[in-house]
Amino acid sequence: MRTSNYKKIKFTKSAAKKTGLAVGVILLAGIIFFFSFFHVTHVEVMENTHYSKKELKKMILTGAFSSNSILAPITCSKAKVENVPYVESYSVSRSGRNSIVIGVKEKNVVGCIPYLDSYIYFDRNGKFIESSRTRDEDVPYFEGITVKKTVMNEKLPIKDAVLNTAVALSTIFAKNDMIPDYIELDEDYSINLIYGDITVKLGKDRYLEDKMNRTIAILPQITGEKGILHMENITESSKTVTFEKEEEEVTAENWTGGYDENGDYTGDGEYDENGKYVGAKPKTELDYAKENWIGGYDEEGDYTGSGEYDADLNYVGAEPTQELIDSFGDWKGGYNESGGFDGVSEYDRDGNYVGPMPDNAGSSGTDSTDSSDESESDNSDEDRDYSEDDSYSDESDGEYDGWDSGYSDESDYE
Repeated sequence: MRTSNYKKIKFTKSAAKKTGLAVGVILLAGIIFFFSFFHVTHVEVMENTHYSKKELKKMILTGAFSSNSILAPITCSKAKVENVPYVESYSVSRSGRNSIVIGVKEKNVVGCIPYLDSYIYFDRNGKFIESSRTRDEDVPYFEGITVKKTVMNEKLPIKDAVLNTAVALSTIFAKNDMIPDYIELDEDYSINLIYGDITVKLGKDRYLEDKMNRTIAILPQITGEKGILHMENITESSKTVTFEKEEEEVTAENWTGGYDENGDYTGDGEYDENGKYVGAKPKTELDYAKENWIGGYDEEGDYTGSGEYDADLNYVGAEPTQELIDSFGDWKGGYNESGGFDGVSEYDRDGNYVGPMPDNAGSSGTDSTDSSDESESDNSDEDRDYSEDDSYSDESDGEYDGWDSGYSDESDYE
């Protein structure tokens, strides 16, 4: 009997072990089947302004169970957004056996302003919601809005009038994707939009929609130019727009000529490569100095062209060189009262007294001429008037009130 009982117990333990092994195999097979059958093969990500679909997947689908369509909605927490800028919350839901959907609720960023060595971002309520050392080019950037103190998730100390303007502009930019390089807000709340070399003056926060609609239509027509687009005077009854073009002074450095009438490059031809007449090449400072150099005589008073004396046998040194002109730095002197160049006299080539050469002469300088007065008179701004259909003209005949035909070359309208 004792032998029989021993064999029975031994048989029972062996059966239990086999049973446990079978159950383990079944469970393992079930787990493998579960993860294989519900393995995520397709992830749909709802549209997002600041992040790509790939970036959102990487940020949200974390953890060992993120590849399972049953477990991902449970394990990928909806609250882990503290370190995800511009995202208020997100959700993960199952849309099929092997598919999940990621939905993102973005923070409503209106604009950013500089603060210390960073950029701070705020929403339509003026709440400080993000901070970054790099600027997001897709968010309107405002200059002229300054704050002395900031607290995360609290309203910035911005005047309501300024905040309302920022919100209105941000809403308009979101519709047409025409965010400027930056927005200037003056002390009197006037608005300037900076698009490269073009400044759009919107004036006060009135008729912004109308002003921006016309701005968007006109900007492509003046691409590549410099100047001010005046929108300040747009009202319900006046639609007149003026472009005040900034004329760039033509110098030897930016001169586009050099081609002859046949289109061949000669180096001194008065046409550009497109056959447009651009006139003779402007003279450089060295050209003026050589042309008016009073030297060229030898010690006997004979003109040689390279002698270092003037006609009165005053020593004036060698013929001017570019190195000599560069050594003057910003000093524009070197000419005498008669317009002759000797390198030391205290007048410029236009006869203006500029004083003696400064002590720091010889430092790096430029070859630009002292012709601010000349450029103001010779290169006056060009005004262009835009009609109701947003086309413009350089003509100056007649008057224009924004609705009837005719143009005016005046920049101010009633």
